[in-house]
Amino acid sequence: MKKTLTLFLIFFVFIINAQQKPEQDIKVGLVLSGGGAKGLAHIGALKIIDSLGVRVDYVAGTSMGAVIGALYASGYSGKQLDSIFEYVDFNDLISDNLPRASKAFYERDNSEKYAITLPFEKFKIKLPSGLSSGQNSFDLFSKLTLHVNNIKDFSKLPIPFFCIATNVETGKQIVLDKGNLAQALSASAAFPSLFQPVIIDNKILIDGGVVNNYPIVELKAKGVDLIIGVDVQDNLASRKNLTSAPDILFQINNFRTIKEMEIKSKKTDVYLKPDINDFNVISFSEGKKIINKGEIAARNNMFALKEIVEKQKTRRKHFKVTQVPDSLQINTIVIEGNDKYTRAYILGKLKFKTNEKISYKRFAFGVNNIEATNNFDYFSYSLNSSIKKGSYDLYVKVNESKTTTFIKLGLHYDDLYKSAALVNLTKKRALFNNDIASLDIILGDNVRYNFDYFIDKGFYWSVGVKSRFNTFHKNIDATLILEEDEILLQSLNKIDVELSDLTNQFYLQTLFRKDFALTLGIEHKRLKIISETFIDDNNINAEETTFEKSDFLSIFGKLKFDTYNNKYFPTKGFLFDSDFHLFFSSSDFNNNFSQFSFVKAKIGYAFSLSNKFAVNFESHGGFKIGEDSNNSLNFALGGYGNNFINNFVTFYGYDYISITGSGFVKGTINLDYEMFKNQYLILSANFANVGDNIFDNGNWFSSPEYSGYAIGCSTETFLGPIEVKYSWTPDTKSGKWFFNLGFWF
Repeated sequence: MKKTLTLFLIFFVFIINAQQKPEQDIKVGLVLSGGGAKGLAHIGALKIIDSLGVRVDYVAGTSMGAVIGALYASGYSGKQLDSIFEYVDFNDLISDNLPRASKAFYERDNSEKYAITLPFEKFKIKLPSGLSSGQNSFDLFSKLTLHVNNIKDFSKLPIPFFCIATNVETGKQIVLDKGNLAQALSASAAFPSLFQPVIIDNKILIDGGVVNNYPIVELKAKGVDLIIGVDVQDNLASRKNLTSAPDILFQINNFRTIKEMEIKSKKTDVYLKPDINDFNVISFSEGKKIINKGEIAARNNMFALKEIVEKQKTRRKHFKVTQVPDSLQINTIVIEGNDKYTRAYILGKLKFKTNEKISYKRFAFGVNNIEATNNFDYFSYSLNSSIKKGSYDLYVKVNESKTTTFIKLGLHYDDLYKSAALVNLTKKRALFNNDIASLDIILGDNVRYNFDYFIDKGFYWSVGVKSRFNTFHKNIDATLILEEDEILLQSLNKIDVELSDLTNQFYLQTLFRKDFALTLGIEHKRLKIISETFIDDNNINAEETTFEKSDFLSIFGKLKFDTYNNKYFPTKGFLFDSDFHLFFSSSDFNNNFSQFSFVKAKIGYAFSLSNKFAVNFESHGGFKIGEDSNNSLNFALGGYGNNFINNFVTFYGYDYISITGSGFVKGTINLDYEMFKNQYLILSANFANVGDNIFDNGNWFSSPEYSGYAIGCSTETFLGPIEVKYSWTPDTKSGKWFFNLGFWF
C-alpha cells in the first residue's frame, strides 16, 4: 500500500510539472523580395513590425530585399532605415556619379566633355557589361555595415541573414551567407545591364531575382517555425501597359516569378503584398509614398502580426548601431590584384598611410580618388577591426581594367562654333602604365581637333603635350585687327572674318593638393585671320584679305585652384585660375611684332543660400605688358561660352568679340535657382572696363563703362547642359539670345 501511494505521488508531481513547463518559443523568419525602388516598401513594413514588438530570428532577401534585410539584420531599426534612405541620392548610386573634387584636373575635363563612352578593342566597339560599375552602391553598403565589419559569417549577425545571387555562367542560384557583407549585397542587387556583375570566389554574380526572387524555401530550411514575407514584385501588366519593348521584356521575365509566387505565397504564414502597382523599379524619387504603402500593408495584417507576438516568449534584444566613426586609425593596408598599377600608385591616390589617423570623410575621399581614375573595373575593400582598440586593418582588392581603348561621343551647339559632333579616341597605357592619349575630331560647321598626351605622376612633375586647332566665322570688333586710322578710313566698326588658331604646347604640371595645379610650358601658336568682305587698298583684286598669318613662340605658366562642386552650376566652392604668357618670337606677318606678355586671372566663389538657391560671384581681369602693336591677341569681350580660346571672354549683353582692348576688369554675379531636379532659372549681371592701358591711367577703377544682364533656363542632361538665355545691355538698349546644347568642347 505504501509503495502504491509513493508511486502515485511521484506520478502526480510529474504530471503537475509537465503542465507547468513553458511552451517552446517559436522561431520567426522574414523574407523580403526584390523589386528595385519598390523594395523601399520593406522599410514601411519593418517600421510596423518593430512597433508591434515582433522578434525576427532570421532574415533572407534578394536584390533590394537583400539590401534592406541585411541592414535590418545588422541592427538598424525600420525607423532608422527610413531616415537613412531619405537622404540617399539614388541617381548618384545608379550613375556612378563621383564628387568633382575627387577627380584630377585631367579626369574632370574628360567627365565634363563627353556624353557617351564605349570600350573599343581590336577595332570593335564593345558594350559595357553594365551602365554602372556599382562602386557607389558598394561604398554606401560598406559605410552602413562598418559596425559589423568583422563578422564574416552572416549567421553571427545580430539577426542571422543570407541573400541570393545568380551565377551568370551556370544560371544557378548562389546562397551568400559568408564573406564581405557589402560585396554580397552588391552582387545580390546587381540588376542585369544596369550594374556590372560582381566577382566573388571567382564566380560572376548578378541579381538574385533572376533565379529566386523570394527565397522562402531556403529560409524554411534554417529551422524557422513561422515566416513573414513582404512581396514587392510586379503583377502581370495589362494590354494597355504593354506599349514598348522594355514593357514586354519585363512581362516575359515576370512570367516565372509570378507563377512561383502563387506557390510561395501560400507557404508564407503572414503574407504582406503592398499596393505598389503605380510605381516601377526606378521610382526612387517617390520613396516616401512607397514606404507608406509598406506601412499600410503591414497595418492591414496587424491582427496576424500581434498573434505572433503573443506566441513569442522572449522579446527581441535590440542591437544598438553605433554611428560611423568620425576618424579611423589605419594600422595596415593590404592590396591584392594589382599588376600594372603599383602599390605606391594606389596609395598615392588614396592619400593616406599606415599608422595614420584620418577622418572617415578623408577615407571616403581617398576611395573616390581611386574610382575617379577609371583604371579599375572594381575596387572592393573591407575595414577590419584591428587588435589595437579603435583601429582598423584595410584590405583592398582591385580588378584592373583590361580595356584601355575607348570611343567617346558628344554633341554641341552654340552661337559661335555652331553645330558640332565630337568623336574621340582615347588610349590608356599607350606607352607607359600611367599615361593617356586622347584625340578629339570635331565635325560640323567648323571642323576642329584636340590632341592630348599626359603622363600622370600625381604630386610629382607630370608631363603633357597638347595640340589644338580652332576655327570660326564671325563679325568681330574691327579694333582687334585694324589700327585706329584704318578703321576711320574704312568707316568700319565690325568686320566679317574667318579666324583659325593652331596651338601646340609642351608642359610640366605638378599638384600641391588635389585641387591646386601649377603648369609650366612652352607654346607654339599659328594665328590666321582673313576676310572676304574687307577691301584692301593695296590689293583690290584679291578675293580675300589676310590680316594675320603669324607663328608665335611663348613660354607660359598657369596656376589653378578649383573646388567648384559643379563646373556649370556650382553651388559651393572656390576658383582661382591665372595665366601668364611671354611671347618672345614671331614670324611677324605684319612687321609690327615686339616682345610682349599678358597676365590674366579669374576668381570665383559660389555658395548656397538654401538647397535650391545658389549665388556665384566672379571677378576677372587681365593686362598686356610691352609695346607690341599687334592687336590680334588682345582681350576681346562678348557672347556666352565656356571653352573660349586665346583672350576671348564671356560678356552678357554683347555679341562675341565686340569689346576689345589691351586690358580689362570684369565682375559677374549669377543667381541660380533650381526649380526642379536639374532644371535651373539663372539671373546674371556683369560689368566691365575695357581699353588700352587702363591700368596705367587708372580707368580700371572707375565706374563700369560696359554692363549687361541675362536671364535664362538651363537643364542638365546626359549630353550636357541645354541652355537658353536672353541678354540685354542698357549701353545700346539692345538684346541678344544665346543658345547652347551639350558639353563645351
